[in-house]
Amino acid sequence: MTDQQISSFATSSDKGGAREAAHRREKMKARRKLWLDIHLYIGLIAGAMLALIGLTGSALVFWSEIDELLDPAMFTSTAAPGGEAAFAPLGRIREALDAALPAGAKTDGVRMPRNENGCYKVYYDDAANGDTRRLCIDPYTAKVLGDRVYWSKSGPTQHSLMSFLFQLHWSLLLYDVAGDPGVVVGVAALLLVVSVATGVYLWWPSPRKWLAAVTLKRNASSERLNYDLHKLGGVYTAAVMIAVLISGVSMNLSTQFQWVVALFSPLSAAQRGEIVSGPAEGRPRIPFEQAVGAAARRYPEGRLEDIGFPKEANGVYEVCRKDIAEVSRFIGTRCVMVDQYSGEILGVRDPTHGTAGDVFMQWQWPLHSGRAFGWTGRILVFVTGLVCPLLFVTGVIRWLQKRRAKRFQRGAKAPS
Repeated sequence: MTDQQISSFATSSDKGGAREAAHRREKMKARRKLWLDIHLYIGLIAGAMLALIGLTGSALVFWSEIDELLDPAMFTSTAAPGGEAAFAPLGRIREALDAALPAGAKTDGVRMPRNENGCYKVYYDDAANGDTRRLCIDPYTAKVLGDRVYWSKSGPTQHSLMSFLFQLHWSLLLYDVAGDPGVVVGVAALLLVVSVATGVYLWWPSPRKWLAAVTLKRNASSERLNYDLHKLGGVYTAAVMIAVLISGVSMNLSTQFQWVVALFSPLSAAQRGEIVSGPAEGRPRIPFEQAVGAAARRYPEGRLEDIGFPKEANGVYEVCRKDIAEVSRFIGTRCVMVDQYSGEILGVRDPTHGTAGDVFMQWQWPLHSGRAFGWTGRILVFVTGLVCPLLFVTGVIRWLQKRRAKRFQRGAKAPS
């Protein structure tokens, strides 16, 4: 081969390599534009919902504390605190509850006092007007401290503050959409998971640019400051945001979510809520304190947290205890299903008794509320919720800035 042929071949190879590199760059540019469009339009469509859901979620991280602060007479025991050991027997609490409930009222259970100054909380449906009310019983004296409307059939303006925030958070007050009030927020959460993931992809820096990618540029223009706030707000909260969004989907689209989880790991009957009591055979329902005692004899560890009542004739008592270190350092809750007629233990729901799918499902509420990691987790979820409106506002500003820039470029290129 002559020198001229070699030179021609080399030149041809260089041109071919340059064309291939240019083609790769164009493909990467097109792919990036696709992900940028997906991130943009999801943000514009669902971002306003994210801002509202995030703000209400931040408040609800501390909903019990806020409730007690706003109405201490309702939620605070007036008796001298003596700790759980000085609480009145559960039988007296049941008697006080039976005397306080109006005829035809239905209740789903009893929630234990949050601390030694707290009260037993009972939510019940009032047959007279369809409202859901909440009453509190002093744990020491078994006296009713208060009985107030929690959720009103008359409309959102009649709800209690916490009920209003909960309804706004999980359903945006859309009670009759698609037959399920939470479906809109559930679908929005799914889209927002994609938005967060695409945002992280678009942000991901090259190895030499990590420091700049994770810091706020000093003395920057307002446009660059807005970009950095959007970028860093999303990056620093991405992990918590995705966990909260996915756990939100698990609650708002629970049937579909469980179906997907079951494709990877089966869910137990206890997790699916399919454990039932035996036939009544003429027997009355046992008192709830008897169900608590039956559960405690088998599983005495931890502090009593919640007693769920049977909802149907074949339903079960669900006795839940918390702060059980051997169950899980992060979840720490065990729920025992008790036959409502015989007091027999029918099932257990905790990380040590379940499948991998069960454990995954049991993580969802602790992750969503931040309780999986104590105060650290709650603060992380609280801050992430506050970042949501920041992401929406800075994202909209960024979009408007780009629109103005494109209009300016088109005007500059237009023939005079």
